[in-house]
Amino acid sequence: MPIKSDNFMKRILIPTVPSVAFTLSLLAATIALSAVAEESEAGFKSLFNGKDLAGWAGRPQHWSVEDGAITGRTTKEHPAEGNNFLIWKGGTVSDFELRLSYKIVPNNDKGFANSGIQYRSKDFDNFVVGGYQADMEAGKTYSGILYEERMDGILAQRGQKTVVKTVDGKTKVEVVGSLGKSEDIQAKIKDNYWNDYVLIAKGNHLQHFINGTQTVDVVDERTDGKAAKEGILALQLHAGDPMTVQFKNIRIKTFSDSPSAKSDLDLLQGEWVPIEIVANGDKASQEHLDNIKVKISGNRYSVESDHPNQGTFKIFESDSPKKMDVTGDDGAELPAIYEISGDTFKACYAIKGASRPTEFKSAEGSDHVFAVYKRKSE
Repeated sequence: MPIKSDNFMKRILIPTVPSVAFTLSLLAATIALSAVAEESEAGFKSLFNGKDLAGWAGRPQHWSVEDGAITGRTTKEHPAEGNNFLIWKGGTVSDFELRLSYKIVPNNDKGFANSGIQYRSKDFDNFVVGGYQADMEAGKTYSGILYEERMDGILAQRGQKTVVKTVDGKTKVEVVGSLGKSEDIQAKIKDNYWNDYVLIAKGNHLQHFINGTQTVDVVDERTDGKAAKEGILALQLHAGDPMTVQFKNIRIKTFSDSPSAKSDLDLLQGEWVPIEIVANGDKASQEHLDNIKVKISGNRYSVESDHPNQGTFKIFESDSPKKMDVTGDDGAELPAIYEISGDTFKACYAIKGASRPTEFKSAEGSDHVFAVYKRKSE
């Protein structure tokens, strides 16, 4: 059957309206995705040039660049006698987000290998480093955990939300929540292939993510100097059987130009005035509120009013709801809960020996006092 050339050429050269619309929508989507990707990388700088170890220092028998990736390798001929590290020489880091891709391969019959990313860490010389470590392994347990190299060990298992405290001079790890089952997170990690690792450190809040899934969430409240605020970056090559670990696309964004994360105790400092007080269901008059002013300095408070008082308090900002224990200089004990957001602070206190409130309200006969304060304007 002969082809009618005119119609044939039209079908080839003149696209239909739907096909044009589809092409334009696809182009728009591509441009939009590209813009989102560029925005998500805004503020990041590269720490690795993809060619050599410029800006890094480590043992040459163990560290090199292969196929555009930093490569750490141990062999039977060149074992690692103790964990050793490739140290970034660009300075120290404090508050930051670090992104990279890693691949770890066991070159041994056991099928196991371990490595990690050190941050806010200390240089112990001879390429030995200690401090916070985002762990990774060729295995099923440790990838994503927060480990403290040469110090207190595991601060959060995979899938845990923890608070780390100093109790009687020792480190105590409290599990306060869950991010999911460890085995479910492990299922999203690729064996012997590239995975994406993200670390976010702001103040005493530390978070790890692998392939977009959060693996740990840690608040380090230690008061013995172990809660590192600043330190070096390094990559670990673990001692043991032969293995290879590789890193690429290493980039960082620092938050040094923005305010560091503040604790609730920091946020409570200053002068406050009440805008609402309800005691046993009775709401205080505006005239009564106008005569009250609260000053907080450190963990001491003072109340200026017709019945002035003062004392100390302790806060437990990792609890849910957040808890506060108030002790008056007259010996009165007031267990409370609180919240602080911007220039608004609210609390609910138990009086006359009542149990600690669980809600921000005061009902008749509850012996609870609910108060809302605003920060006093200058």
